[in-house]
Amino acid sequence: MRASRQALVDTLLPRIEIVLPPDGGTVSARSLFAGRAPGRLWLEIGFGAGEHLAWQARENPRIGFIGCEPFLNGVARLLSDIDRDGLTNVRLFRDDARLLLATLPTACIDRAFILFPDPWRKSRHHKRRIVSPATLPLLARILADEAELRVATDDPSYKSWILRHVRAHADFEWTAREPRDWRSRPDDWPGTRYEEKALAAGRTPAYFRFRRRPRPPA
Repeated sequence: MRASRQALVDTLLPRIEIVLPPDGGTVSARSLFAGRAPGRLWLEIGFGAGEHLAWQARENPRIGFIGCEPFLNGVARLLSDIDRDGLTNVRLFRDDARLLLATLPTACIDRAFILFPDPWRKSRHHKRRIVSPATLPLLARILADEAELRVATDDPSYKSWILRHVRAHADFEWTAREPRDWRSRPDDWPGTRYEEKALAAGRTPAYFRFRRRPRPPA
């Protein structure tokens, strides 16, 4: 890791890192953003090198962003972008995203991104996939009504897995109406270096968008 990035890990990261309450309490947006809770919150799980998250934060300065990534090299790269662009609307969680999902308030996230997650190709490892029957209820709980869940993958088996499991969950609806809806990215969905590698290797990504169905009246 370059010295400048290490300096940001030592100085910037502690100011924007999310630390879970020791008593298992709820993480509130107001506490994350120093009492100035943004109007909306977006979440990215597994942001890799962070180029997508940084782009979204630059383009949407009034939205608060939570990024989850356990690998320090990716966190350090994103810290460089945050520092360079003066982004004040990003908070980071450096552990398994599922730990954070369990502590966020109900219906607090207005959009979530899971872009090119590890496909865990071996059958015995499928239970580790982040899009899974175990994780979807956690996502459904924290997503607001009508919130969008965006998922991208270039792995053929994971494409089928994602569609099968998300469409089977009662709280989600696939919004695609024709093939181009999942074969191309919309304008507000920038590419990533992982996507570039996938395309260069001849793999075709799929860009899925799902809607969180409204909750029934209480």
